[in-house]
Amino acid sequence: MNLNQVTLTVINMDESTDFYRRLGFLQIVDTPHYARFACPDEGATFSLSLAETESLTNTQNKLRSGTTIYFEHEKLDDWVKTVQSRGIEFEQLPISQSYLWREAILTDPSGNKIKLYWAGENRLNPPWRVEKKYHE
Repeated sequence: MNLNQVTLTVINMDESTDFYRRLGFLQIVDTPHYARFACPDEGATFSLSLAETESLTNTQNKLRSGTTIYFEHEKLDDWVKTVQSRGIEFEQLPISQSYLWREAILTDPSGNKIKLYWAGENRLNPPWRVEKKYHE
């Protein structure tokens, strides 16, 4: 079993697709209501889906969701500088976290939280790893 993709809901498709292209992703599907992107290292994809109703937004015209998406890059600090040079602002520049990841935080134009990070071996094998499976 493997995860195929994650789809984020967005309010403005044109603004959102421009934002993700400026982050460095390759847009591979482009419709008025759906867009799909490939990660630069190939293999992983994610998509955007246009919100179907205005009731999904708050007074600041941002989505009311708790969605956070993570994108990993070994040269995180260099990536953040590149993204900043493309006019994207960060809520938090890269810092080392207690859970052994280095991460930066920003939001997309619809209010989805994005974490750019590098975890190395700790992503799948943190010191506190457990292995629990479903047993019938």
